[in-house]
Amino acid sequence: MAHTDSHPRAGDAQSASTSPEKATLTRTLVHLWPYIWPGDRVDLKMRVVWSMVLLLIAKLATLSVPFTFKWAIDALNGTPSAPVQPSNWTMWLIASPLLMTASYGAVRVLMAVLTQWRDGIFARVAMHAVRKLAYITFVHMHELSLRFHLERKTGGLTRVLERGRTGIEVIVRMVILQLIPTIVEVSLLMGVLLWQFDWRYVLVTAITVVVYMYYTYLATEWRIEIRRKMNDSDTEANTKAIDSLLNYETVKYFSAEQREAERYDRSMERYEHNSVKTYTSLAVLNTGQAVIFTAGLTAIMLMCALGVRDGSKTVGDFVLVNAMMIQLYQPLNFMGMVYREIKQAVIDIEKMFNVLSRNPEIRDIPGATPLVVSTGNVRFDDVRFAYDPERPILKGLSFEVPAGKTVAIVGPSGAGKSTISRLLFRLYDVSSGKILIDGQDIRNVTQASLRASIGMVPQDTVLFNDTIRYNIRYGRWDASDAEVEAAAQLAQIDTFIKMSPKGYETQVGERGLKLSGGEKQRVAIARTVLKAPPILVLDEATSALDSHTEHEIQESLERVSRNRTSLVIAHRLSTIVGADEIIVLDQGRIAERGTHAQLLASGGLYASMWNRQREAEEAREKLAQIDDEHEAPNRVPPPVEDPVQDPGKDPVSGPGKDSLATAAE
Repeated sequence: MAHTDSHPRAGDAQSASTSPEKATLTRTLVHLWPYIWPGDRVDLKMRVVWSMVLLLIAKLATLSVPFTFKWAIDALNGTPSAPVQPSNWTMWLIASPLLMTASYGAVRVLMAVLTQWRDGIFARVAMHAVRKLAYITFVHMHELSLRFHLERKTGGLTRVLERGRTGIEVIVRMVILQLIPTIVEVSLLMGVLLWQFDWRYVLVTAITVVVYMYYTYLATEWRIEIRRKMNDSDTEANTKAIDSLLNYETVKYFSAEQREAERYDRSMERYEHNSVKTYTSLAVLNTGQAVIFTAGLTAIMLMCALGVRDGSKTVGDFVLVNAMMIQLYQPLNFMGMVYREIKQAVIDIEKMFNVLSRNPEIRDIPGATPLVVSTGNVRFDDVRFAYDPERPILKGLSFEVPAGKTVAIVGPSGAGKSTISRLLFRLYDVSSGKILIDGQDIRNVTQASLRASIGMVPQDTVLFNDTIRYNIRYGRWDASDAEVEAAAQLAQIDTFIKMSPKGYETQVGERGLKLSGGEKQRVAIARTVLKAPPILVLDEATSALDSHTEHEIQESLERVSRNRTSLVIAHRLSTIVGADEIIVLDQGRIAERGTHAQLLASGGLYASMWNRQREAEEAREKLAQIDDEHEAPNRVPPPVEDPVQDPGKDPVSGPGKDSLATAAE
């Protein structure tokens, strides 16, 4: 069965992701609309409707404010607001300055209350949209391939997502609560000016609005590039800070604190420079806007002043036109701010949308069925794979792991051993060939069922920044406390846990750095033991352990893997002498295969690796003997580096620092 058409290739996913559609306001609103008007949430739809109703009422109240001001001024000035003179106390009361002044205050209060009420009702809609999109982005990040995550920098990615989430909130609020109401209000005010005054006032006002908006557009477009550079420098500084903190121990090993500080400060210097330019350009924008609008306001008031002088307008009209223009300035000012914020928000979420537009490299095919594991037989059939097309890793690999048997993969560094485990988990798809489990091509089954059937103990164990119990229970979330503790006992970490003051509630720290390398490795083993999968993959499962603890863990792993299909990837050959078959890889091909005794008898690559490791072990023993004879008898002998690799060295705490081994001694 050919899969070249039905399964996406790595190159296809890469090319699809390198040309994402550029984010625009229209595209952003299209993406956001299903979350602003969700089809399954009637309550949120009603909130949108009520927000619009309150918006219209608030705008009508806003328009009435200048008129109450005019009537109050005319009443105080003794000028009637209507051609008919008050003839009774009722009309006198209506025309009195006290009532007009009270009405002015009441309308302003009503306008503020309605506006805040509208914002409060719409807040749930806006934050629901932010939450749903943040959830979708988080899920999408986990759906993307391992290749994507290896290429990205964690600090920069989290910064992009953080600004994108904020940008979504800005756009939802600005468009619904500011842009649409402002357009309505400006249109109504222009109509009122034409009705209350004449076309000249409308013309001057229209020219003011057009010039104001055009200037805002030009200045904002100029500021966009400045903002982009500021964001890039901010992302760079944040990335370097997180990268340095994640490598805290490495920095200490090489006394590089000053170098890291200078490296971070160079990024912050660029951020400082771009931030100053951002604030300076904002000052230029605000100054220009104020000059343009003030010029228009002055022209309108001069025209009305001439009307008051010749008697065609009242003092109230003069106050009205001023209040109307000030009323116009508020939405105009919002228009400038709304345009700036929306443009900046689109820039901020542009990269996030690019991430969302990137298709997962590994995905379930249509109609994929769950994997059914009957015996657990695993077979690689002419598997070829390359991370980069120009550098093939696996070159026609074919072997079988019979049900219930243990097959070990060994070979020099770079031979493709760890790649085999990644392909079996479908973190990547094969370039050609097939991987079968009980005769089922793993590309035709669901990823969830495939990974649920395989247990992994990786070479580099990374733990969640939570408790030991949480990290062990991660293997099977519905496990009881008793099952968690039983798995810990089987992984030989129960003694260490009970010695800790908080026991299973001990915090392991960022990436598990509060534990030694051996302790982290045993937590990973306990996690896999708890999962109890039919197929086990052990990728250097004892690489971080000392020889004494390795022997104990090896016995535990043998008990765990009994009657399970086990694929063991190893550098330390002493851990796989009992394997049913040993496959020796060299440059992506099978160089040798057979049992331990058969491979030693053949005198090939495996025998050479075995002899080198035995020589290294003998050198350790001799050095330990010399150390015991000539130096302090209680001194722990330092290890001699393995010519190929010293898998017994703890990569985090160094040799001799495994707390459980120390306790056992």
